Amino acid sequence: MPETLFELRGVSLTYRALPVLREIDWALRAGEQWAVLGPNGAGKTSLARILARQVSHIGGDFQRAETLAHRGVGYVCFEQQKTLCDRDRKLDDSETRNNAFDPGTTVAQALLGNQPATDAFQNWIERLRMEHILHRGLRFISTGEMRKTLLVKALLAEPAVLILDSPLDGLDLAAQEQMGTILADLLQSPMAVLLLCRDLQDIPPGISHVLALNEGRILRSGIAEDVLADPEVVAIMQPPLPELSALPPQSPRPYSLPEAEPLLRLRQVHVQYGDTPVLDQVDWTFERGQHCHVIGPNGCGKTTLLSLITGDNHKAYGQDIELFGRRRGSGESVWEIKEKFGQVDTALHLNHVRGMKALEVVISGFFDSIGLYDDWGERQRALAQHWLRALGLQAFERQAFDDLSFGIQRMVLLARAMVKSPAILLLDEPCLGLDAHHRTLVLRAIDHIAANSDTQIIYVSHSEGQVPACINQRLSFQPGEKNYRVTQNTVTGSTTR
Repeated sequence: MPETLFELRGVSLTYRALPVLREIDWALRAGEQWAVLGPNGAGKTSLARILARQVSHIGGDFQRAETLAHRGVGYVCFEQQKTLCDRDRKLDDSETRNNAFDPGTTVAQALLGNQPATDAFQNWIERLRMEHILHRGLRFISTGEMRKTLLVKALLAEPAVLILDSPLDGLDLAAQEQMGTILADLLQSPMAVLLLCRDLQDIPPGISHVLALNEGRILRSGIAEDVLADPEVVAIMQPPLPELSALPPQSPRPYSLPEAEPLLRLRQVHVQYGDTPVLDQVDWTFERGQHCHVIGPNGCGKTTLLSLITGDNHKAYGQDIELFGRRRGSGESVWEIKEKFGQVDTALHLNHVRGMKALEVVISGFFDSIGLYDDWGERQRALAQHWLRALGLQAFERQAFDDLSFGIQRMVLLARAMVKSPAILLLDEPCLGLDAHHRTLVLRAIDHIAANSDTQIIYVSHSEGQVPACINQRLSFQPGEKNYRVTQNTVTGSTTR
């Protein structure tokens, strides 16, 4: 009989007094390649954390093979990115440096520590085309580049079992093709691979077995083709969509917008870090009534561009940038800029303050705070409740934000971004980490907002994929000789207000 690497008998896990896994009976044996399938909130991450020994307070019996005591388990997930970046932020000593810039832990340091580079290290760096980011700080690489870094770090440890949480998430099309090839090779290797998947189409051909979870319980387990053909499994991956309702009245704005001028205008913008040019001669005009798709591969400069218009990047000073009819650096405060934006991105999602109810998270959008520290009244409560109803989220109003599925959390953050009726709704990879059902919820909600309010959308993604139907402008980052060229064009056939 093949060696049993993991065996769970009646394993249950409770988080914040709520069960997240219930009576799990399952075993992973050497020679098997498994995928754990389920929608957002099914319990996939909780199971992975048990296997990686990141959780100890479980009920039932959990056995691990002796092999794992020597070679261990590698686990690649988004939470690792947050942990590494949070550590670097705490140790940041920019204020004491002559150049006021602390790169923090570089990619090379994260992968090697104080050890010399090995042949295996060089092989993975070349294969994933990571040479250009080795000396960048972890806080200054893209989501896709961080995903590659975490994978290489796990592989260099040569684990007996490798757990990958949605390994293609956050990668541009070229990187997805690279990762797909690597994943196919890993599934043919002696290493046991466990994939966490949110969609039926995410399961590659090399997977031999599937464990389908729903609401913390095993729905079906066994040979991949049998589980994937089960009508009940298909049904839980494609649930019905909740009803949307009318948007609330516009929240009072403490500012006016230029009627005859574009909201944003950038002319010949150039940004360089050290010897590396990131943006070069960028022109972009964002007119009234436009909804823009900003698209480009990992590491092309999208995040840098966004930081220029939201007031987060000091390199905007001295450049020809107009924000809401006013030249950047003409006396406006960062908060005067930020009050005009509603924002949803992965960093906001991962950094939310724990212990808040969904309604409180939405109310915090009035104050642009991570957490709720200001006094609020019935007007804010009523508007927040109206936004939850408008997006089909009224059932979650009193639930703890931490207890909601990842996809519903993202929808709540969308309501949070909209309560103050921002001039621009800035969405940076808003569908990252979502299953097909919740991607549809988010895209449908964005179009609902675009069609029924004067808020304009900037939608950022690393590849074409699914985008809102309202998009009528595209800003594309395309490879040039030394960096990326940025081009602007109009998209026809889209719906606008």
